[in-house]
Amino acid sequence: MIQGKNTKKKFMRVSIWTLCTLFVLSNISAALHAYKFSHFSHTGTRTRCKNLSFGTKLGLLFTGIENPRPVNTRLPTSPYTVVNIKSNVNIECWQISAGNESKGTVILFHGYTSNKSELLDRASVFLSHGFNCLLVDFMGSGGSEGNQTTIGYKESEEVRDCYNYVRQLGEQNIYLYGASMRAVAIIKSISVDHLSPKAIIIECPFSTMYETVCARFRLLGVPTVPMAGILVFWGGVENGYWGFSYRPVDDAKNINCPTLLQYGEQDEMVSRNEIDAIYASLSGPKKLITYPLAGHDKYLNKYQKEWASNIVEFLTANK
Repeated sequence: MIQGKNTKKKFMRVSIWTLCTLFVLSNISAALHAYKFSHFSHTGTRTRCKNLSFGTKLGLLFTGIENPRPVNTRLPTSPYTVVNIKSNVNIECWQISAGNESKGTVILFHGYTSNKSELLDRASVFLSHGFNCLLVDFMGSGGSEGNQTTIGYKESEEVRDCYNYVRQLGEQNIYLYGASMRAVAIIKSISVDHLSPKAIIIECPFSTMYETVCARFRLLGVPTVPMAGILVFWGGVENGYWGFSYRPVDDAKNINCPTLLQYGEQDEMVSRNEIDAIYASLSGPKKLITYPLAGHDKYLNKYQKEWASNIVEFLTANK
């Protein structure tokens, strides 16, 4: 009888120590993931989860995915001016004029692990139809300071400061363009800072920080519970905000300007349910366009003409 009780106590002690160890290890792993998710390295190459072996994915599940700091790989072919805007860090931009008879200015913001040079193809569409362009490097990318990204949270301050810079130039017709992380930065900035752009074009915005972290784990082929929640917690702690309150779907309720929302039906990072929720939340005039064969932020690959046509039609309707 006594031996049975001792065995039970021993089992309970081992179980408690095992659970405590798993708890500590899961938090260490989540903290590593969160840091690498939100801080760029100065070495290495970008990891593509889709092409990794199971063993490599298993290793990354504990250590997190390292992303090299995004670097601008090309320059505008049109005359341009380098502009530095003081925000939460120093932000580098390219200002490109469409000519004396411009119809307004489009401010273009890049996405996660990207930079302003990857916006040049999109900018060419706006420029060819008479719109000045300001291409922005978010903090941690291209010519801007730092190595940190907050997946749109603090970048919303940079959206505000770039908007104010263009407005101080006397521009009345300001349009904001962004996809993914840059789309939610636009949404948050309009909601929090009460910007009044003429119209906005947003593509594949995620609905909440928790959902976008869950998508990251799904790409690794592992369960989202409980690691996604722990990662959101540590990501907020490491970057100075409460990650669970970062909900672009709620911020979208405060957007009253005309909005063009676009989405690729093959998107593995953002679900159609998230897009529908964002669209339903938008308060102003709105239009949703989807591309059946496009993935996350990849509309120009298969739908370059259609994308350009949809953009021009929207801008023409909202002069």
